[in-house]
Amino acid sequence: MSAEVAGSFSDLANDRHLLGRTSTAELVAGVLRGRIAEGQLPPGTRLAEEAIGQALAVSRNTLREAFRLLTHERLLVHELNRGVFVRTLTAEDVTELYRVRRVVECAAVRRPVAVDGPLARARRCVADGEQAARDGRWVDVGTANIRFHQALGSMAGSSRVDEFMHAILAELRLVFHVMKNPRSFHEPYLTRNREVVELLDAGDFAAAEESLARYLDDAEAQLVEAYARVLEQDGRG
Repeated sequence: MSAEVAGSFSDLANDRHLLGRTSTAELVAGVLRGRIAEGQLPPGTRLAEEAIGQALAVSRNTLREAFRLLTHERLLVHELNRGVFVRTLTAEDVTELYRVRRVVECAAVRRPVAVDGPLARARRCVADGEQAARDGRWVDVGTANIRFHQALGSMAGSSRVDEFMHAILAELRLVFHVMKNPRSFHEPYLTRNREVVELLDAGDFAAAEESLARYLDDAEAQLVEAYARVLEQDGRG
């Protein structure tokens, strides 16, 4: 190794202070991402720096870095002189999200690299969703559904795909809020989730992919239609 290259590595000590801040910011971003994915922070929610910073015991700089990361993931938006808000998605966002999901999820179930662990998680998510439905906890049904699709993505056997799916599915949860009646939206997909799991259990990956593709097509159509109704109502208002 040349002296010049070795010297450039020694300069990294000047950036040592960034390590702790960055890792903490990523952890904070993970907490907020999780709240969004679980439906606890709906679109339009203003994220108050002081309140969140105190609750998580982090500095303003760390929190702003977390906000920056989530803005890059299209989960937050900064509005000048107003602050940071949970993003409100559009019908175009829905179309783009489902286009990406077809590529990732359908490929993951068509030629799975990892099966046992992700499939076991998918089964638990189906059972959790069914129990939440029996209890009338429809927000929790949506959460179980998000986790179900995360498990399907994990069949790709890639940590990068897992990270990508976390961000995509958190963004998707923001879409779900457009459905004013979560029961009427989520209830039919409980049966379809179970159908996908049973096909995967049987090792019929081609049929599972076909079922999932139809499922995603139908969900996208419902959500785009819901956005159109909202726009129509806003126009009349």
